Amino acid sequence: MSVTETPETGPAVDAKPYVTIVLPCYNEQDHVIAEVERICGAMDGSGYTYELMAVDDHSTDGTLDRLREAAPRFPNMRIVAFHRNGGSGTVRRIGTQDARGEIVVWTDADMTYPNDRIPELVQILEKDPTVDQVVGARTSEQGSHKFLRVPAKWFIRKVAERLAGQEIPDLNSGLRAFRRSVSLPYLRLLPPGFSCVTTITLAFLSNQHDVQYMPIEYSKRAGKSKFSFISDAYRYILQVLRMVMYFNPLKVLMPPAIWLVVIGLVKGVVDMFRHPFYFPASTVMVFLSGLIIGSLALLADLIVRSRGE
Repeated sequence: MSVTETPETGPAVDAKPYVTIVLPCYNEQDHVIAEVERICGAMDGSGYTYELMAVDDHSTDGTLDRLREAAPRFPNMRIVAFHRNGGSGTVRRIGTQDARGEIVVWTDADMTYPNDRIPELVQILEKDPTVDQVVGARTSEQGSHKFLRVPAKWFIRKVAERLAGQEIPDLNSGLRAFRRSVSLPYLRLLPPGFSCVTTITLAFLSNQHDVQYMPIEYSKRAGKSKFSFISDAYRYILQVLRMVMYFNPLKVLMPPAIWLVVIGLVKGVVDMFRHPFYFPASTVMVFLSGLIIGSLALLADLIVRSRGE
């Protein structure tokens, strides 16, 4: 879905900033200015040149008006207003594409993340050129539906770790900093919703980009949560499988293919002893299903390796 955006105000200084902070804003009128103050205060004291891209995702409250009123107080803030709601993933994708900074920071405007620690994430990237992304790994869960979210997130994270082949302390943290140049090839893969953070994590890990994790506290959300447990959890799982299939389909398809072939062979041997020279249709179906899935896995892997990306 294409979203038309209108830049309204920009940094007073024309010099290219080192850091661009992309801040999606959707119905955050009661606390968006407090968040802007916290971010700008931390960045002003850090010594890093920066721009804060506050993107109003077609809010239905007074979020955009509050940003416009406060704009003269924050010369490094650039306001972008979408003409229709595109989702946080769309905001982050367009914000990253339009970013002028070498380092891009993603965060939220709902007071949950310690945005005063953004300079720490940037500092890690500045000091270590081998690290391409730094993720704020949350040490607690404060979201809605906590009793459902915690086990669901744990399960999804373990699936992602298994498929990505490495430990992932926080798969879908909304606070992260990364090198814009490294992220550009993967921006087209970002979905419009919350699972965009999962996508950018797996895209970096699947392509051997070094991702570092910094423990952070996670606060209770200000305002009403926009997270829907059932639909968003389903999208998270689907996105994990989709991303690993995109970069390494053998990890998704080959294990079940091998299991089906082995089960078919073992069952065939048992059937041979029980009924010589007779194979039930179920045995043939299991064995052939394994061969078909294995063939698809090899074909998908061939396509991935021939993309030339």
